[in-house]
Amino acid sequence: MRVLYFGVLKETLGRESEMVDLAEGACVADVLARFGNEEQMRSIAVAVNHEYARREDVLRDGDEVALLPPVSGGVR
Repeated sequence: MRVLYFGVLKETLGRESEMVDLAEGACVADVLARFGNEEQMRSIAVAVNHEYARREDVLRDGDEVALLPPVSGGVR
């Protein structure tokens, strides 16, 4: 599946996306677990195939997973 990174994740990882192989039956939480920092990943919204997803949603081969960090900043 393809994983898309946005915002600070894109900047931190230095890439917009990558292809990821996960075992059959893997869920959204398995994608998030790849990053190891569970506390930080709790604030990440996830979309699968352009629809918001829950941590327990099962992924299928060919899915596109978008990781969306919270937006911050504002007017200076």
